[in-house]
Amino acid sequence: MAAQPAFFDLQQKPTSRTIALRVREAGAAVAMDEAQRRADAASYQEITCRSALNPVKGMPFKWTLNPYRGCTHACHYCFARRYQTQFELGPDDHFSSFIFVKVNLVEVLKRELDKPSWQREQVAVGTATDPYQPIEGQYQLTRRSLLALAAVNNPVALVTKGPMVVRDADVLADIGRTAGCTVYVSVPTVDEDAWRALEPGTAHPLQRLRAVRRLRDAGVNVGVLMAPVVPGFTTDPAKLEATIKAAADHGAAFMGANVMYLKGGTKDHFMGFLAAEFPHMVDGYNRLYAGAYAKPDYITQVRGMIGVLQDRHDLNRRKRPVDAAETEPEAVKPEQSDLNWE
Repeated sequence: MAAQPAFFDLQQKPTSRTIALRVREAGAAVAMDEAQRRADAASYQEITCRSALNPVKGMPFKWTLNPYRGCTHACHYCFARRYQTQFELGPDDHFSSFIFVKVNLVEVLKRELDKPSWQREQVAVGTATDPYQPIEGQYQLTRRSLLALAAVNNPVALVTKGPMVVRDADVLADIGRTAGCTVYVSVPTVDEDAWRALEPGTAHPLQRLRAVRRLRDAGVNVGVLMAPVVPGFTTDPAKLEATIKAAADHGAAFMGANVMYLKGGTKDHFMGFLAAEFPHMVDGYNRLYAGAYAKPDYITQVRGMIGVLQDRHDLNRRKRPVDAAETEPEAVKPEQSDLNWE
């Protein structure tokens, strides 16, 4: 497939490291002066990356690939918010309003896949920012990356909240037949009030579930991640059952779930969100989240309830080896990823 032209006509694209230094020295407004603002109110900055495949530790996979940095889905619980500090940017509005587009990603990926040392290990796509957020319709970095991985029969796991994933059903099914491919569609809840509050930039949950059905019909191994489960928003037993039943009704091959955790800048953002929009919940959250994770007995109770409901609706437990939407990598090497990993 021919290389796509750059969406914006910029002569020299900065690296992510250059952006970080600019922000540190002059502030975000000056550093991002080349970013192009679009109708969704976000600004998009084209950058170049030194590596496409990023090594991670402490996960069931060793390599991740993320075509974009930042995400217009603007989920208040997203763990990737806290990594904006690598760019001297905050975890709040900057995360969803300044999106970095790695315009040379596919070319770099092809070089890395051609190396004799590459062992065709599974690549997890979209572990930090959604590979099918709306700008993908213009750049097609995700599709072109999948085609590159398909060309060398490389196994793939992919996590998304974007119904646009159905566009690539052909290549995902092809990878599944030749190397192995699993798609995880994130649907934390089908409750509309919780969805509107927690995921303001995402597609309706039922749109995502319809994407699950269409991918299954196309022969893709696809399931649902009910993750994160957000205390007080989605933990009512009736809400949990409605989501699990909807996933089963739309043909999900499996389902996984995990209770939300809050670290660093993500916790600061989420608690600020609660204070502004749901102040009556702040004290309860302070008690439940003394650290990054909810109290163990609470997690055990929620997981037990989910297990019962999965059995009731005959929905298989999560397929290994991907927990990407639920647990962050323990470590990466910033010098290898040019501060542009997740």
